[in-house]
Amino acid sequence: MRKIDTDSDLYKIRHSLAHVLAQAVLEIRPKARLGFGPPTDSGFYYDFDLDEPLSPEDLPKLEKRMRHIIKTGQAFEREELGQAEMVDLLRKDDQHYKIEQVEDLSAQNETLSLYRNGPFWDLCEGPHVDSTCDIPKNCFSLDSLAGAYWKGSEKNSMMQRVYGLAFETGDELKEYKEKRRLGMERDHRKLNSKQHYFSISEDVGKGLPLWMPNGTVIRDELEKLAKENEFLAGYKRVSTPHITREDLYRTSGHLPYYEDSMFPPIEMDGERFFLKPMNCPHHHMIYKAEPRSYRDLPLRLAEYGTCYRYEQSGELAGLLRVRGMTMNDAHIYCTPEQAKAEFINVLNLHTEYYELFGLKDFWMRLSLAEKDVGKFVDEPELWQKSETMVTEVMEEVGVPHEAVRGEAAFYGPKIDFQVTNVVGREETASTNQLDLVMAKRFGLTYIASDNEEHTPIIIHRAPLGTHERFVAFLIEHYGGAFPTWLAPLQVRVIPVASAFDEYAHHLNDSLYGLLVRTELDDSNDSFSKKIRSAAIEKIPNLLIVGENEQAGQTVTWQRYGSKERQTLAFDAFLVLLQEEILERRDWRI
Repeated sequence: MRKIDTDSDLYKIRHSLAHVLAQAVLEIRPKARLGFGPPTDSGFYYDFDLDEPLSPEDLPKLEKRMRHIIKTGQAFEREELGQAEMVDLLRKDDQHYKIEQVEDLSAQNETLSLYRNGPFWDLCEGPHVDSTCDIPKNCFSLDSLAGAYWKGSEKNSMMQRVYGLAFETGDELKEYKEKRRLGMERDHRKLNSKQHYFSISEDVGKGLPLWMPNGTVIRDELEKLAKENEFLAGYKRVSTPHITREDLYRTSGHLPYYEDSMFPPIEMDGERFFLKPMNCPHHHMIYKAEPRSYRDLPLRLAEYGTCYRYEQSGELAGLLRVRGMTMNDAHIYCTPEQAKAEFINVLNLHTEYYELFGLKDFWMRLSLAEKDVGKFVDEPELWQKSETMVTEVMEEVGVPHEAVRGEAAFYGPKIDFQVTNVVGREETASTNQLDLVMAKRFGLTYIASDNEEHTPIIIHRAPLGTHERFVAFLIEHYGGAFPTWLAPLQVRVIPVASAFDEYAHHLNDSLYGLLVRTELDDSNDSFSKKIRSAAIEKIPNLLIVGENEQAGQTVTWQRYGSKERQTLAFDAFLVLLQEEILERRDWRI
């Protein structure tokens, strides 16, 4: 998400509505224990621990109560209290989650703030609108219910979350709902139920997708694209194992910094092994396997490596959040003098890919370290150098960007490419990192022109991210209607009657021999049903053949989504099709 402007009117409206929601819930569930209630990028939510859970039928009643509260014109008033006073107030209301929140904040603040509106008050930093009367009419609606662990941890209590939508005007709210409706139609999980890209089997495990033939085609085509571009850019391909001894991750720092996101260790023969969460340490060991000279640099090692991360089960979502992922990974080992140019080349590769897919609305998020936070490697001088370098690169490339503190990788600053899809949802599509730490940890060196050992700079990059996330994004971006080069089935040959099956077979066999993903529909279905079926399956190219086509050795060509048909010689069609596939063109762009 883009950085939230906490001083904006919209933020204040959403934050205030969260308090109004909590007040409304307490009116019908007086014993409710309150959790968190922040604004979101589309509205707000509040978490409650309830003796009697809410049902979807309660949402209209709650919304009606909220509208009544808003009409009463309650002022939002700020107060500041010491920690002890705040705890006393919360204890009187039996709000033990809020007391825990005060304890979490105690190291950072001697005094804490609360906001009152009418009979309701909440531990809160603000800001809010001046009065509930400042909340625009018809700008919000309650949306849904969900379960949410306290503080996001499965070890804690499950609470009930109430989501609301809110915008500055009723028209904006309607527009968002329409976009979301379209988004739900394009949800990769919904499209998957018809197009069969992947399967999640409980017998295999949550978050471990099985790729069906259709999805595997898309994976393979993306990998082919990456391999070709990386070959031309001077990358060397490597392959590494899926598990590694514990000591390697001690050296890298994944243990202990990343252990919570790793699968538990495998113990055998007195040693502990881990499923790899990252490819980086393995690539570092390949670099270290032989002496390096400055003449060998930059060394670019690339791998579509499969990694495993133990994401919480409640956060798993189709292909967007998984536990097994195959990453378009590479690590560039270079001299300080080469680092800037290499990083610029990496960012340019991202933009080239996005232009290929017709992705125009994207920006970069620069994630930096937070000072005095234990989750980052304690090398302040190296952090300063790396952050300065990356910031300069981003300015030079000219892609819109924002900087945020506290979201870097533990070993260096990170650049995420944020892409907005056709229905307005933002996703992290790919990642790059500048690393001035790991080479030193692993003892990686090269002999420079002065005949002395020096430490290389490492660039981590994954322009296409993981297969899982990027394929999910593309399914939704294209709505399942892929360009020819990427489509699971590129051509379907349809004879108008069985008398032309032999000619249709000949065409299909010719296409297949040229490695075109083709299929012949010689079923007993009517011609119109065959056309409808092809449209439902979103096949990009239909070749219709009948008496005239057979006599003239031609085909009638129809594109997906178009009613226009073009009759041309089969050989001419082959030339156009092969050019389109080779150049990875999308006829719609």
